[in-house]
Amino acid sequence: MAAAQGGAPKGLLQQMEELMAALNADLSQLDADLQSSTDRGPVPPLTPGSRTSETERPSHRPY
Repeated sequence: MAAAQGGAPKGLLQQMEELMAALNADLSQLDADLQSSTDRGPVPPLTPGSRTSETERPSHRPY
């Protein structure tokens, strides 16, 4: 098995790059979701210790 620079196997480097690309895509989607949620208008501030109910926030779970 050929070693990449730094002694790591090339397969491991490829896996890391793929994981980083997937993470970047997930973060980009999260950013887009957050940006669109701020476009909906002002939301009353939460008091310390309070939580938003499941019905008030978008869910990414399939039904």
